Amino acid sequence: MSGPLADLRTALDGAVAEVAGGAQPASAPALERPRQAEHGDYATNAALILAKTVGAPPREVAERLSAALAERLGERLARAEVAGPGFLNLVLDDGWFDAALAAVLATGERWGSGAPAAPRRINVEFVSANPTGPVHVGGTRNAAYGDALARLLAFQGHDVHREFYVNDYGSQIRRLGESIQARARGEEPPEDGYQGAYVIELAAQIEGAASLPADEVAQLGVQRVREQVQASLTGFRVLFDVWFSERSLHEGAPSPVQHAFDVLEQQGRTFREDGALWLRTTAFGDDKDRVLERSTGEHTYFASDIAYHQEKRERGFDLLIDVWGADHHGYVPRMQAAFQALGGEPGQLELLIMQFVHLVEGGERGKMSKRAGEFVTLDDLVADIGVDAARWFLLARSHDTTIDLDLDLARSRTNENPVFYVQYAHARIASVLAKAGDERVAAALAADAAPGAPLHPSERALLRRILEFPGEAGEAADRRAPHRIAAYALATAQEFSAFYRDCQVVGAPADEETRRLRICVATRRVLARALDLLGVSAPDEM
Repeated sequence: MSGPLADLRTALDGAVAEVAGGAQPASAPALERPRQAEHGDYATNAALILAKTVGAPPREVAERLSAALAERLGERLARAEVAGPGFLNLVLDDGWFDAALAAVLATGERWGSGAPAAPRRINVEFVSANPTGPVHVGGTRNAAYGDALARLLAFQGHDVHREFYVNDYGSQIRRLGESIQARARGEEPPEDGYQGAYVIELAAQIEGAASLPADEVAQLGVQRVREQVQASLTGFRVLFDVWFSERSLHEGAPSPVQHAFDVLEQQGRTFREDGALWLRTTAFGDDKDRVLERSTGEHTYFASDIAYHQEKRERGFDLLIDVWGADHHGYVPRMQAAFQALGGEPGQLELLIMQFVHLVEGGERGKMSKRAGEFVTLDDLVADIGVDAARWFLLARSHDTTIDLDLDLARSRTNENPVFYVQYAHARIASVLAKAGDERVAAALAADAAPGAPLHPSERALLRRILEFPGEAGEAADRRAPHRIAAYALATAQEFSAFYRDCQVVGAPADEETRRLRICVATRRVLARALDLLGVSAPDEM
């Protein structure tokens, strides 16, 4: 989305083109906040990048850029200072900030959103746990991440579909049925079965579990588990457009699996050897070819995955994003190879691997084992620290980094707890606006952005942070990095705390009160939107 920073960037690009005589710089010049606030509002390394192209010392190029920018920005540029080997520090006039704030407020709740020229239809598949038990804490991280990523992509203007792939076919389902039956008969589950207390509950819920056929018991168990998983995820603010059954891939004549085999055969990608059907994944970079159908006629797990991705391709998505657990890392090359064998382009499938979660309490890590029943579930985690803290702490680090989730910190209601700190900032703004009253806030929003008292440094710092939101949201979506939004929200809350400490709002001189109420409204909207993108609530009271 366009905005004040985008306009400033356009002015810089125009100045660079002028000084370079139309030549393209080796790389795009940076436009960012300097590390030290006293160096200005924004800084650029454009002169350093252009020096070789222009054939002049960087400081001389910086002087030329300063003049070119002054022509474009006029009185909006208070001054431009050459620093160090050739950096150019920009100090913008208060009027530029007033106009920028007006632009933010005029955009309303959509500030920071994207409007791509060609929105994409994107399928995000995540969680996709075996329906053999509750969602554990690892799957909970997967749920928080996939949902936040889908929210970000939708906020950027794409058509996003959320999908859960239900692994309700195969040996693990048979083991679930056998485990339920054993419990219904008062026996221990098989050694490779499921031991959790939830299996005892399933045995009690399924009438006749002790005598029904094992396959029927398994399907009834799957149905119960899926209902429980869906209820847990809904309570975690994660909703899906589609719950896709793996079992359906093996039904019908021809089945979707057979259809996928036919597509691969038509493209000359399969061959038979020793009675088995193989896929030539080595043609697309895999380390060895893969079996799709064993000599017994039994389909491999890989066959289901290929059929599923072909089915999604035929639904017309422009991009497929799969969010997988850490144990799937070695599976990536073969799936990418299979996707290309089906006729897909490499860039149409993204396979994102989540890393592990360790729960830490009293400085010590806990252990989890799903089959043995010794694991923390999504419901357990939410009951302990709440939805907001759970989502925040699971999203605050990059998905490819292992998390140590500090339960003691997540439970605390202090400024050391980042989600509490950000939510408290939002609630404090709500309190300030309530103190001012609806009429004064409405009058402030309706006021023209006219220069008044000079901006306090804390006002400038907070406004700069607000102006960064479109870029942060866009980067977070493009890099599949919701943790950037958590970092941004925390930084914004910190900037607001400094503003609140340094700048009286209600009761300040009229022009200052008006501007500061406007800043409060803009900050509240940005914090609320950032929290919403993470699936975290933005309370007005705490």
